[in-house]
Amino acid sequence: MSQSVTELKGITWGHTRGYVPMTATAQRFEELNPGVRITWSKRSLQAFADQPIDELAKEYDLLVIDHPWAGFAAQTGVIAPLEDWVGEDFLADQAANTVGHSHESYRYADQQWALAIDAATPVASARMDLLEQAGGGMPQTWDDLMDLARKGKVAVPSIPQDTLMNFYMLCCTLGEDPCVSDGEVVSEAVGTEALRRLRDLSVNLDPNCFDWNPIKVYEAMTRTDDFAYCPFAYGYANYAKPNYARRCLKFADLVALENGKRCRTTLGGTGLAISASSSHKEIAAEYARFVANADMQKGFYIEFGGQPGYRQAWLDETANQVSDNYFVDTLPALDRAFLRPRYHGHMNFQDNAGAPIREYLMDGGDEKALLTHLNKLYQTSKG
Repeated sequence: MSQSVTELKGITWGHTRGYVPMTATAQRFEELNPGVRITWSKRSLQAFADQPIDELAKEYDLLVIDHPWAGFAAQTGVIAPLEDWVGEDFLADQAANTVGHSHESYRYADQQWALAIDAATPVASARMDLLEQAGGGMPQTWDDLMDLARKGKVAVPSIPQDTLMNFYMLCCTLGEDPCVSDGEVVSEAVGTEALRRLRDLSVNLDPNCFDWNPIKVYEAMTRTDDFAYCPFAYGYANYAKPNYARRCLKFADLVALENGKRCRTTLGGTGLAISASSSHKEIAAEYARFVANADMQKGFYIEFGGQPGYRQAWLDETANQVSDNYFVDTLPALDRAFLRPRYHGHMNFQDNAGAPIREYLMDGGDEKALLTHLNKLYQTSKG
């Protein structure tokens, strides 16, 4: 008699880091569990950030999601709370081995909505060969960054989403976390300084940067010899590994402002969630534990292009040997990264606040008027 097969479908995002480890872990899980088939589909990085997860949860059993959706998940119930499926002991181990706020980022309304299988925040990256040709090493201060930018050697991802994250970064570094008060995104003084710093940097960028996300910046840095340094972009360990790209990148912590504080970037990463509509939650949970456990995260998951969310993996000697110490060199940036708001309406603010900042960076304008506009968007998102 033929054995019946349980089929699960998953949706992730279309980059080596997002897609390949999921298909590889699914294949291995199937080999260990012959009665299961897991098929992964992929979507663009922009769709990953923007597409409402309620639409996806109707079609897929497993979802790789962005943590700002946690509040939406709690409000709508489209994602299954993991306490019911993976077990409290497993969640406690995940919490004890988090990278920065990664595990916490998927916890909302006192429930866990996803496992942090991937951790990331904007970090610095460089073509060390080009920096040496330019007569210097890795920039350490904002002034160093500006000097290099004036030489036309700097690239920064500046599509609306990344522009907003860079604005958050400077507000945090200047001493104010954004979107923590009810009435305004940030004070006028801090918001104005953050905007002006980004504008001063942006006028020295190649115009293509305003259409580039982090992946496109890294591809430009590795495929061409036009750019020597990126001061802040969501890190991708793939580009530090030999033979992945034409040229390897060296990743590092970020520059410091005049106050001596290194830039505090905005946490990213991805989480593995289970749809509340799935008919196979128990098997989905077994697979989720398989992907997120320590041994998988620091071995097989990295081997197939993943960027783990489990802390032991970031400290693992082999993981660092194959990535030019990507993990240990950037870990301090992840540990201090800002956890952005996750309340139910925040995705509306995030989807609309980046474009006007990007327009200001490209064309200039009135900082006070821009901050007033951002405050209105923020107040609307709070309902």
